[in-house]
Amino acid sequence: ERRERKRKLSKEMLEKVARELEKMQLQEKADMKYKEWLKKKRAEEAEKKKKEKEKEKEREAELQEKRTRSEKIFKEWLQNSRNKPQPALNGYGFPHGKSTGLY
Repeated sequence: ERRERKRKLSKEMLEKVARELEKMQLQEKADMKYKEWLKKKRAEEAEKKKKEKEKEKEREAELQEKRTRSEKIFKEWLQNSRNKPQPALNGYGFPHGKSTGLY
């Protein structure tokens, strides 16, 4: 009976150790998968931030180009408006800019 008990005890111990070992292996596997997932997630976030920065730079460039174009057009308009002839004040019934005629 003693031998049988010892055998059962040793068998149980072996099974317990095997279960613990399996648990540890599963835990390590889970940790590895988590680390891989975390690495992938961080890489995706970095890529997303990079794309956002590029879009922001493009928007800023477009805005700057638009401002430059607007300033150029405004300067051209200003230059052209100086060269345009002034409207005639002395027109029908308004000599020297004052109304003449019957009241």
